[in-house]
Amino acid sequence: MGIRLPRVTNLKKILNPSSFLISPDYTSTVPKGCLAVYIGEKQRRRFVVPISYLNDPAFQDLLNQAEEEFGFSQPEGGLTIPCSVETFIHLTSRLDRL
Repeated sequence: MGIRLPRVTNLKKILNPSSFLISPDYTSTVPKGCLAVYIGEKQRRRFVVPISYLNDPAFQDLLNQAEEEFGFSQPEGGLTIPCSVETFIHLTSRLDRL
């Protein structure tokens, strides 16, 4: 049994590295079909990614790591993933090619 998530139709624009929202402004809105995640082990950066990433096994592994480290009490008030920014960018660039 799985959850079907809507496919984001404008992936090229969303996945363009220049369109990643990397900003200390945590009040920015998140486009429909996307979610904000906070990446980093010590100093965190905010990224906005398509929800279609939730279907990817590698992204699900990152979510499991976040659950193990933080449980359901996320420190930033949003989804925090404890991996390096470089690792996250590498993963998302791979997902862009799929």
